[in-house]
Amino acid sequence: MPTTGQIEIRRLGPTEVHAHLDGLAAVLSDCVAGGASVSYMAPFSHEQARAAFESFAVEVEQGRRLLLGAFAEGRLVGTVQVILALPPNQPHRAEIAKLLVHRSARKRGIAQLLMERAESEARAEGKTLLVLDTVTGDAAERLYTRLGWTRVGVIPGYALYPDGRPCDTTVFWKALH
Repeated sequence: MPTTGQIEIRRLGPTEVHAHLDGLAAVLSDCVAGGASVSYMAPFSHEQARAAFESFAVEVEQGRRLLLGAFAEGRLVGTVQVILALPPNQPHRAEIAKLLVHRSARKRGIAQLLMERAESEARAEGKTLLVLDTVTGDAAERLYTRLGWTRVGVIPGYALYPDGRPCDTTVFWKALH
């Protein structure tokens, strides 16, 4: 069983997002450097990662996105987002995005804690259905299955790894009770 001691999961408001931009950027750039298919291509700098989180911060300020941070001994080591801004005919739904854990902090249950808190925060926002997609065959796919998400199917060649190779994507959904 992974150790989750001394891990704190916090919902970051606009001020906190700005205060932790460098930590958030460090997690994102580490994940991209490690080959994660999370929307960005190599080479990917800390400055580019910081700019990505600056744009996410605007959506947090607008109430269109929730951003959670995982802290180990005070250091930001992981993050996940809940996208609330969806079309008017989908007020009950949200999307999980960018579940990221720094490679140095993996195998401690942090991704699971982030997902459990993301589900809780989405529920608190009145959401009853969540969706997400992930690289097929990745550890995250196994995590979502363990957490009770339902696999919709696989889209071949949906995205690219940072080095340009195509990767398949698995789509999941989960009803919140």
